Amino acid sequence: MAGSGGLGSGAGDLQGAGQGQGTALRAPRAPLALVALLLIAYCLFALPGRCPPAARAPAPVPAPAEPPPASRRLGGPGLPVASGPGLRRFPQALIVGVKKGGTRALLEFLRLHPDVRALGSEPHFFDRCYDRGLAWYRGLMPRTLDGQITMEKTPSYFVTQEAPRRIHAMSPDTKLIVVVRNPVTRAISDYAQTLSKTPGLPSFRALAFRHGLGPVDTAWSAVRIGLYAQHLDNWLRYFPLSHFLFVSGERLVSDPAGEMGRVQDFLGLKRVVTDKHFYFNATKGFPCLKKAQGSGRPRCLGKSKGRPHPRVPEAVVRRLQAFYRPFNLKFYQMTGQDFGWD
Repeated sequence: MAGSGGLGSGAGDLQGAGQGQGTALRAPRAPLALVALLLIAYCLFALPGRCPPAARAPAPVPAPAEPPPASRRLGGPGLPVASGPGLRRFPQALIVGVKKGGTRALLEFLRLHPDVRALGSEPHFFDRCYDRGLAWYRGLMPRTLDGQITMEKTPSYFVTQEAPRRIHAMSPDTKLIVVVRNPVTRAISDYAQTLSKTPGLPSFRALAFRHGLGPVDTAWSAVRIGLYAQHLDNWLRYFPLSHFLFVSGERLVSDPAGEMGRVQDFLGLKRVVTDKHFYFNATKGFPCLKKAQGSGRPRCLGKSKGRPHPRVPEAVVRRLQAFYRPFNLKFYQMTGQDFGWD
């Protein structure tokens, strides 16, 4: 049966799963030149962007001969701390994944908390910009006062081979938050985002399977990201499971206050963000933030969030569900959580 194999056999075990569906799933052939051009456009869109500019700050004040304990702990060896109100510190917690899982919503919800200061943009330091150095990275961070937590989110960290080693080198005490979502739904959402910026892209089905209706193409990032168990296995080489919190992207929509309670507990924060902060926006299909005191209107995420998904044939969805099933079950075992995707 497809999907019944172990962690490393998910792709191979599925090869027979789609054999009886060839007629139902047969896609019309497109001219090879057109397909090649569209794939080139897709690859160009997926290339990493530039590293963000560091925040402008006053010139660093030379450290005293015997720095206070807090500066030693948060500044790191040989790295100057900028002067001014509060300090730019390395993040004590990171939202490391996953793309199209709900990371932007989680970050915006967390920023309601008075003891959380978070970088709004994705710095991509531990995947794209590591050669800029730790001093550059810390220069991006917002200033914080004692008792506040510095955070950033870059969803691609979770699928970057070098990221856990690099983050561990910064601080082995870093807390790591991973927002996960049904990998099939996540892949379709990923494709929808790319399609909105690259019209004329080959169909989801054409990208998800090799050779027309052959094996699932794990080289395609939209598919590969959903192999959560494999990615987590890499992280557990550097961090114990106790350093992770796995947030359900589905429950972040259906019960945002409940998931936010878990997140605040994990970060050692008082439960300030509660159900009084949320209302469900039926048009967008997920929760929005109620208007803050003195604000004119409620705040929802941008128009790119909650975009409609393209229609994907049910047979394609079933094949991907079967493909992901062994990986999902392994992920449930590793995390001790059943996310209910199977």
